[in-house]
Amino acid sequence: MSENHPPVGDDSIAAAAARLREAAATGTPVPPVRDLIGRDDVKAAYAVQQRFTAERIAAGATVVGRKIGLTSAAVQQQLGVDQPDFGFLFDDMEYADGSVVPVDAVLQPRVEAEIAFVLGADLAEGPLDAAQVREAVDHAVAAIEICGSRVADWDISFGDTVADNASAGAYVLGTRRVPLTAFDPVTAEMTMTVDGETVSTGSGAACLGDPLDAVVWLARQARDLGEPLRTGQIVLSGALGPMRPVTPGAAVHATVTGLGTVSVTFSAREERR
Repeated sequence: MSENHPPVGDDSIAAAAARLREAAATGTPVPPVRDLIGRDDVKAAYAVQQRFTAERIAAGATVVGRKIGLTSAAVQQQLGVDQPDFGFLFDDMEYADGSVVPVDAVLQPRVEAEIAFVLGADLAEGPLDAAQVREAVDHAVAAIEICGSRVADWDISFGDTVADNASAGAYVLGTRRVPLTAFDPVTAEMTMTVDGETVSTGSGAACLGDPLDAVVWLARQARDLGEPLRTGQIVLSGALGPMRPVTPGAAVHATVTGLGTVSVTFSAREERR
């Protein structure tokens, strides 16, 4: 990933944030923001994301966790990056298992199945290694992440998706909570169907080799940025298989061995909130 470019100015960061804000306000995707912040400028992209996060919090939203993206080697290669990314989860992003989600609650929705970890301890001090992260996890649950993009046609570079809160839209957690003493994330197998047709399969090993390694990476990044992971927060650790688009009326069902099932249905028509 190239870092040979001049620093991106505050005006460009503000303009990128304004462009993405417009998409959220109007429900109409906008052109990519890489013309303003570059394709792969990590600092600039997260600066845009931080503006979005601050605005959401100022408007009354509460941070409840993080999502990790770009955990697949194939996706990293596709975008020309060598690391994952992350975005923030807010309290209004969660939908109950089996619920109906307005199809336009998330712009250009796509779904992926993954393992979510809920923390029982802070990850703010210490080495933040695999042993500490494992000890901090209270339980794991099956999850469906509803990714979305405010960028038209999902025409994203690394900079675009990071700026757009790592393409976070919404998420659904399963109801079966399993401690890590009874569950091995690496060997878990995932199957996801849309309207009864299998559209994605994979395993825990597809997520950076081990979903807990993804959480280790996130814990260190979060602490370095001054906002460490805290007790009770949710971490969506990354897709176990390919992400798939959904259309109005779609019924999505995912199974993760050891964790059970999780499902969500999208409304048959647009009901923009």
